[in-house]
Amino acid sequence: MDCCICSPMATMYRLPRNAICAHCYQGAKAIIAFLNKDEQEEDGSVKSRGSMKPNSCSTMGMRDAWEKVKEMGDREETTNQRADFLEHGFGLAWKEGMHTDIVVKPGIGPPIPAHKAILAARSEIFRHMLSDEEQCIKAPADDAISLPELSHDELFLLLSFLYTGGGLDDEDDVPERHLHALLVAADKYDVPFLRRDCEARLAARVEPRNVLRTLEVADLSSSAVLRERAMDTVLEHAEQVVFSPEYEDFAVRNVGLCVEITRALLAKTNAA
Repeated sequence: MDCCICSPMATMYRLPRNAICAHCYQGAKAIIAFLNKDEQEEDGSVKSRGSMKPNSCSTMGMRDAWEKVKEMGDREETTNQRADFLEHGFGLAWKEGMHTDIVVKPGIGPPIPAHKAILAARSEIFRHMLSDEEQCIKAPADDAISLPELSHDELFLLLSFLYTGGGLDDEDDVPERHLHALLVAADKYDVPFLRRDCEARLAARVEPRNVLRTLEVADLSSSAVLRERAMDTVLEHAEQVVFSPEYEDFAVRNVGLCVEITRALLAKTNAA
């Protein structure tokens, strides 16, 4: 059947020939259902709309649906503009070193100037670390904190994320070892947003060649999501992983994880 939406001849259709195919019909229903769901209040009630009948949340027409989509697009654009405004404001202050009042020292490399207020606002742990400092308008120039577990590049990525919420966007350009260090730091300094970002990026990269290191980092950072993804990969490629050159050193460092892997493999074998 010719469809007045998806057919290449759609612009030439005129009544009464206009028709819609099953795929477009189901897609339109899905859009309307999604937008009707968005109209529901948290208590389960439905907002009043001129196009909606009482006690019904499935009567929104395609015109109303399209207007709702445009409204959602406008909200998204406003949200993006607000985020861009905040990102460039804080990011610029940090990158240009405007009124910095503390330096953060990595384990390797030169320290990086920062702002106490931003660190304290982004992390409860940093707030406690800085709470003993004297409350004054301008802190002494030699104020410093040390994050010895991070290299200079890793510290730069951490601070960039704290100031802008970004810095990891070029996923292919961020080495795995940096993501490992950032995930552990996000757990240690209680930065949930960074934690979720690192978990998602590392989970997408898991493969037999790096699964043991990923599992080790997931265990160290108490990341249940990444741990499950890594364990699934170990079970799926058990022979390749267990007989790899890295497994012996891994077993020495992580006896508990090896016990879990053995039990999981036995359970999988018995289930088969």
